[in-house]
Amino acid sequence: MFECVINVSEGRDVDVLDALAQASGASLRDRHADAFHHRSVFTLINDRATLVPDVRRLIATGLARVDLREHRGVHPRLGAVDVVPFVALSPEPFADACTLRDETAHWIATELATPVVRYGPLADGTTRTLPDVRRAAKRGDAPDEGPPPRPERGLVAVGCRPILVAWNLWLRGVSLEQAQALARLVRGPFVRSLAFDLGSYVQVSCNLLAPLSVGPSEVYDLVSERLADGATMHAELVGLIPAALLEREAPSRWAQLAIGPHVTIEGRLAASGS
Repeated sequence: MFECVINVSEGRDVDVLDALAQASGASLRDRHADAFHHRSVFTLINDRATLVPDVRRLIATGLARVDLREHRGVHPRLGAVDVVPFVALSPEPFADACTLRDETAHWIATELATPVVRYGPLADGTTRTLPDVRRAAKRGDAPDEGPPPRPERGLVAVGCRPILVAWNLWLRGVSLEQAQALARLVRGPFVRSLAFDLGSYVQVSCNLLAPLSVGPSEVYDLVSERLADGATMHAELVGLIPAALLEREAPSRWAQLAIGPHVTIEGRLAASGS
């Protein structure tokens, strides 16, 4: 099976979110929406034959229903459908996820007339990261394929990558400058992080790139030990985690870290009979 974690630049309009979920078909395993970020994350998992049409329907619906010209949210974005990463779940080979990336990118560019940029291992032997894509877009670099970006759609970053965990910490009584310093503190080869102002609160938002090496507990403790008691409100998981992550975290901390058997990839597949 393969996972595709599609990030859409819409987190408030319930009718649009419901339409996106319906378009995802039987492959939809999790949906997370955030009004502050004005962003939603749809986790699709299935065999290739079922996953591909579900992914394509979701992308087409997102590009038809979301208009970037009206978008206001704290999260950086490049497109109405912003990020489309493919992940090979064991025992599928990683190369097959990159094939799905390339086929999907070409389909978006040709059938939906929307520019795409690929990330992950590339045909020339180099590797492009998602931060590389965002920096290139700010420079005005040309997309890999497709027409120039239209204001309402932007461009789509289509990638292939290993499993990562999107995980946030909500903080109170902490300034944005403090949160930015904490984001820099936890950032490293295994963690990407940003800080966001959410009005009455701030957030340290993380992508754990190698969650079995540096997991939620390490980030939680590194942040919390530098704050007053009670400043760390709660953790938030975006999407799903591999069951192996539970095995490295103490069960007594699962609730604190916003993880558990109900949010594992394996658990969701078992619940649906897949």
